[in-house]
Amino acid sequence: MDQGRPGGEGVNSAFNWLFDPDHWSGPTGFPARILEHLGYTGLSVLIAALIAVPVGAVIGHTGRGTFLVAGLSNGLRALPELGLLTLLVLLTYVGLLPVVVSLVVLALPPVLAGTYAGVRNVDRSVVDAARGMGMRGPSVLWRVELPNALPLIVGGIRSATLQVIATATIAAYVSLGGLGRFVIDGNNAGPGSPDGYPQMAAGAVAVAALALTVEGVLALAQRLVVSPGLRATNLVGKNT
Repeated sequence: MDQGRPGGEGVNSAFNWLFDPDHWSGPTGFPARILEHLGYTGLSVLIAALIAVPVGAVIGHTGRGTFLVAGLSNGLRALPELGLLTLLVLLTYVGLLPVVVSLVVLALPPVLAGTYAGVRNVDRSVVDAARGMGMRGPSVLWRVELPNALPLIVGGIRSATLQVIATATIAAYVSLGGLGRFVIDGNNAGPGSPDGYPQMAAGAVAVAALALTVEGVLALAQRLVVSPGLRATNLVGKNT
């Protein structure tokens, strides 16, 4: 087995590379790369939410255009992000825009589906009671349906965030930063380099650890922003 290749020695060398203090400082260290990775992720998910939440809420509230939810979700999921990124780079330029557009396309389906399902599945008796109290259209949506749909909306955002974190490594393909930089640089170093496989593996471990950490933070945030009654209702709906 070659030095630095997968195996017992390879795993040890990967963790040694990951926890080397020299790799945790400076503009190319793990803290800087993590912040870049989170920046790409946060910007992409925010843009996706600003697009998908209003669209999903309106479609769920009115019941019109439901075919768009399935069509857009299935169509966008079928797009290969790396292929889309390559096409956008060729059509525009190498920079942040192609990366963000590719990641937004990835984040849209779960947020759109979660928002639509959340609003559409609100108990009709609750909606009818709100209308009986004199609420109309936007008031019902804003004050009744969206609060009750919050568990599924947040769930869609959580799903989108994890997918984007895992995919944001493609930013390194167009000379940007993020944790994908370690994977690409390690691959470019070649199998004969002592930093080749260890750097690639360390980057992959860092992406997985970041995804798990963000998932834990978002799960805690969901418990804080969603009332216990809605959490219980959501769990009942999942189990039936």
